[in-house]
Amino acid sequence: MNQSVSAVPNYGFITVLFAAFLWGTTGTVASFAPNLSPLAIGAAAMGGGGLLQALLARKSIIYHLVHVKANVVMLGVGVIAVFIYPLAFYSSMHYAGITIGTVVSIGTAPLFTALLERVFDRKELSMTWLMSFVLGVTGVALLSLGESHAVATMEHLSQNRPMLGIALGAVAGLTYALYSWAAKRMIDQGMDAKASMGLIFGLGSLLLLPTLWITGSNLFEENINLYVVGYMMLIPMFLGYVLFGYGLKTVPASKAITLTLFEPLIAAVFAILLVGEQLAPIGWIGMVLISICLALQTKAK
Repeated sequence: MNQSVSAVPNYGFITVLFAAFLWGTTGTVASFAPNLSPLAIGAAAMGGGGLLQALLARKSIIYHLVHVKANVVMLGVGVIAVFIYPLAFYSSMHYAGITIGTVVSIGTAPLFTALLERVFDRKELSMTWLMSFVLGVTGVALLSLGESHAVATMEHLSQNRPMLGIALGAVAGLTYALYSWAAKRMIDQGMDAKASMGLIFGLGSLLLLPTLWITGSNLFEENINLYVVGYMMLIPMFLGYVLFGYGLKTVPASKAITLTLFEPLIAAVFAILLVGEQLAPIGWIGMVLISICLALQTKAK
């Protein structure tokens, strides 16, 4: 009996780690459909995955509809953030590269979350948070300086706009923080976690999917486009969140967040091995600083 109880948390760690691994593959997989707009990839991935999440949580959503009126503002914030996030995230990776786009998006989210909690929830910012902020900003700067695309053509380099990608990564980080914070506020007001996430992602998907009429005009021109979109929708955006939710049942939130720090590292490894991105030594120093920043965020009060 004791053995089975102690084994349960281990399964939780594995599912959270695997979810982070799946999320870390998104940038590399998206690169296999270079003719498909990053806006279309983001809309299809988050829109389709969000719709599946809402369908999975439909019973909980129906049961908690009574709480919607009291949480309409937070619900609106979350839905708008879910609409913007994937468009900014995949565009960030398109312009700045997979490594920088992922790290900036994931790395800035905890900082924005802390600011939201400070302004709206009156939560004090600790010295640990301030230290992590300095490390994070420094790390992003070094990472931006250290990335180079060794196998890219000169034409691709001329089209690449890393500063725009970094700015879009910051937007992705902000919107990720916004919909996570909004969901937490709704949960604190008595709404079930599954219902709150299902509503936010489901309604967000209703905004995202229609944009495919404009951004995804060539979606069906090549089979690879359908393979990429199908993988993104079903695996990272649906299965990944299901696995993460399962893990949270047995793993403390702080531990789960620490495990998901593998995402930007996985993204960097795949980008280097499969896409041909490279990092100069100064870029790897930036990666280390960002990892330390994120680790400190799990301890910041």
